[in-house]
Amino acid sequence: MSTSTAGPSAVHAVDLADLPPGRRQRTLWAYGLGDVGTGMGAALIGFYLLRFYVAAGLPPWLAGVAYGVGRLWDAVNDPIVGWLSDKTSHHPWGPRIPWMLWSAVPLGAAMAAMWWLPPWPSVAIKFTLFLVISVIANSLYTCVNLPYTALAAELSSDVHLRTRLNTARFTGSILATITAALLAGILVGNLGDPSSYLPVGLVSGLIISASTLACGIGLLPAARRCQKPTSGSGTTRRLLRRVIRNGRFLMVLGLYLLLWCSLQLMQAVSLFFLPVVLQVPEGVSKLILLPFMVSSLAGLWLWSAVARHRGRLAALRFGGTLWIAACLLVMVLQPLNPGLPLFASPQNLLKLSALVLTIVLAGVGASTAYLIPWSLLPDAIDADPEKPAGQYSAWMVLAQKVCISAVIALLGVLLSASGYEESLAASAQPASALTAIRLCMGLIPAVLVVLGLVVMRRWPEGGVSPQRQSLES
Repeated sequence: MSTSTAGPSAVHAVDLADLPPGRRQRTLWAYGLGDVGTGMGAALIGFYLLRFYVAAGLPPWLAGVAYGVGRLWDAVNDPIVGWLSDKTSHHPWGPRIPWMLWSAVPLGAAMAAMWWLPPWPSVAIKFTLFLVISVIANSLYTCVNLPYTALAAELSSDVHLRTRLNTARFTGSILATITAALLAGILVGNLGDPSSYLPVGLVSGLIISASTLACGIGLLPAARRCQKPTSGSGTTRRLLRRVIRNGRFLMVLGLYLLLWCSLQLMQAVSLFFLPVVLQVPEGVSKLILLPFMVSSLAGLWLWSAVARHRGRLAALRFGGTLWIAACLLVMVLQPLNPGLPLFASPQNLLKLSALVLTIVLAGVGASTAYLIPWSLLPDAIDADPEKPAGQYSAWMVLAQKVCISAVIALLGVLLSASGYEESLAASAQPASALTAIRLCMGLIPAVLVVLGLVVMRRWPEGGVSPQRQSLES
């Protein structure tokens, strides 16, 4: 794919709002497909990768390091791909689509390979191979996901259409997450058996490649003619100074980091929390994640409607409050009695019902982490005269991945320091490990969400450019 340092201006750009309703709707659906594959990959990594590494024989602290370093590299390559995609300006497909199409098949293969168990018993060899595969997979993930993300700001300048684009995006992502949970529940026979993870990796790899190709082809007509990044000269230092001076972007970035660190921490620790702390049978633990994902999908459309009628910050406040309440409920949930039938015992049934209610509340609230930061990002990009969407998307994702890599690495260290042992039965785990896991699932995420709400206190609702009249699909 060719790159150029001088991008064309957006004089003849066609906004998504200017398209006929039918073409506009098709573009929205095509955009929604883009996060099906990457969303599925991210969901499997978020829920299962740390658990897979521990099952494969890595100590929890080393598993956290392997996870964290892979995500850290993922962060490092974001500005590089963002800058290169901004400069891929003379390609007839536009600056974003070539990256997505050419990376689709390699990404699917690499994401499948992440779940391969090396046959050598050496912990050092396993750690090295896991890390190498993770670096390759995360590099290809960035080549698809970052140009795709930048398109949300370039396809339309209309606030409501941008929210709808992100609603379509995360609808695809959450549906893919539900599919991933079903696949994992069926194909991963035993969480403690690392060889049982590969089948779900192979199936998800095929889905990742197919959905990415379908998205790129579907977006091609609109992406050819939409707004392009303005050519800009300057050093990385100059670009960084411009980003730092954009107050709107810093607020969006702070919100995104806090909400996503909370969400990723809960995802990573959930498959320790459910079977170990709450004594939920392993087979049910994998499927009990489904209410979270289904309620997240419902919450996505709920908060999209609230944002349309009451504003995005109102949606954030309502959703954040539900999320905080669910995290606090986590702290008082009682473990099931493994000596009694799961569904036939009134005692266990009551505890299970309380757990599902908490999961549903968390899912509805946590859906704001998907929708609100990304629907606000285009407003921050509009505050920059050059509107380099690739660069802003890159810095946002970079900071998110750096924080998440640190959070998961610290989770692994905390599990080891608290005395968690993979070889021990749930009932034999020390009380310190149970307390650490519960805090990571409840109180710590709640504090992060509260801080996110505080960061957005002074956000001026409304776009920086004149808003178009809201268009009905």
